[in-house]
Amino acid sequence: MERSAALMEEAGAQRKKGPAERDAPVHYSRRQVIQVLIGLMLAMLTSMLTTSIVGTALPTIIGELGGQDKLSWVASATLLTMTASTPLWGKLSDIYGRKLLFQIALVIFITSSVAAGFSQDIYWLIGARFFQGIGAGGLAALPQIILGDVVEPRERGRYSGFLGAVFGVSTVAGPLLGGFLVDSALGWRWCFFITVPVAVVAFVVIQWLLHVPTRDRTGTRIDWWGATCIVGAASAVMLVLSLGGKEFEWNSLPTYLFAGAALLLAVLAVVAERRAHDPIIPPRLFRNSTFNLAGLASMLVGASMFGVMIYFPQYLQIVQGMSPTASGLMTLPMVLGLLIASISSGFLVSRTGKWKIYPIIGMLLVTAGFSVLSLLDPDSSLVLVGAGVGLIGLGLGMSMQILILATQNALTRGDMAAATSSVSFFRNLGGAIGVAAFGAIMTNTLTGELTEVAPKAIAAGSSPEELGTAAAGSPDAIHALPGPIQELVLTAFSDAMHQVFLVGIPIALLAFVVVLFFKQIPLRSGR
Repeated sequence: MERSAALMEEAGAQRKKGPAERDAPVHYSRRQVIQVLIGLMLAMLTSMLTTSIVGTALPTIIGELGGQDKLSWVASATLLTMTASTPLWGKLSDIYGRKLLFQIALVIFITSSVAAGFSQDIYWLIGARFFQGIGAGGLAALPQIILGDVVEPRERGRYSGFLGAVFGVSTVAGPLLGGFLVDSALGWRWCFFITVPVAVVAFVVIQWLLHVPTRDRTGTRIDWWGATCIVGAASAVMLVLSLGGKEFEWNSLPTYLFAGAALLLAVLAVVAERRAHDPIIPPRLFRNSTFNLAGLASMLVGASMFGVMIYFPQYLQIVQGMSPTASGLMTLPMVLGLLIASISSGFLVSRTGKWKIYPIIGMLLVTAGFSVLSLLDPDSSLVLVGAGVGLIGLGLGMSMQILILATQNALTRGDMAAATSSVSFFRNLGGAIGVAAFGAIMTNTLTGELTEVAPKAIAAGSSPEELGTAAAGSPDAIHALPGPIQELVLTAFSDAMHQVFLVGIPIALLAFVVVLFFKQIPLRSGR
């Protein structure tokens, strides 16, 4: 309590100083940083769980609320608004303050989570998920920015590793928790309710402990035109990636309309940002090579991470015949690898001041992990399966947070918020691109494989209807097929998964090449 009171006193004194002095950071002890870090970790935990926990529960939710044709909207609404809103949170926190914006994001998230849990029909749920994504966008971007305010870059590695671990663990563990809740007496509504108390605790912790000084922003104006174009362009891209191949064909009028709108709005966003007094994403950021490389590498990392998260459970449930809970447990090697690598690399970066080597090794490990997964077949041992995802977890843990740390270190404190939220935006966008690309490869390969085996399956007594059900990817329907036919279908799915994991190899290798071009800028000892 004494430390907190002293911190509040210092923050109050800051408000009495002049504009230049008010921009000086409050100095936190290590204990106070850890306390703030706990609040930030809880907030990130809730936001990431929201985007991943609902996947396992979707069949049950649709079964109760109806609206099978709207399933893709339930899955995509949060990811769409989270990605599109991420760049705005950083800039708005520059204007109105980190603490206020962080708490607003928490309130939006808590309110929409409760609303989602009480959904009475599918449209209610989609609307709640839409607003959940807006709150989750703030909770994904602002913790990194706040950490940059309270800890100098040289020491930031030891703390950012914990944020990276929370991001990865919650994203991977969400489906496992969702499956448990659906199978328990609590039911699917608790997939939304369970994050509320955690978010409330995060709100209280941040209210009590975080005292970032108010910065002088006299004359600052919100770039509404730029914000509209950026959000519009990102939304159009996300709609194509999320709904293409589901709600409409890739080669169709809606695809071309959304793609055209995204391109037009992106061009208008560039014009708006070059003319704006206080742009959302300052064009000068793109003159910094570290920012450009970190953004590109983050897109590739996001594509790798989200791609394996979505399609690895399908391999386990369909090809290996595991239950949803068992397949969730098989992600533990990835979770543990990410946790260990993220924390340990963060501590080593703080101790040595050198960071470039970690994303280089990390991308090599991700490449090795995808190479192992590409060898899997219906008879592969669980040791080989665990080794593949474990390597990917280690690689992602050594890369994700280091990319953000490198970006923050290479830019001025005034650009830190915009740069951090932009890199987070690129990672989420890369994830959406990865899921869409892997999905297209999976669908096309599977269609071709099933077309080839169809004559054999029909000759063995299978009906076209049974093959159609199998193509939809229902594990229960596939494993209910007669033995010889089931073997043909499982081989088709295994070959399709093989292609998906093969595509992960060049993506990880490209990320490796990108991080090689980073300059090893020494970590600053001041903020």
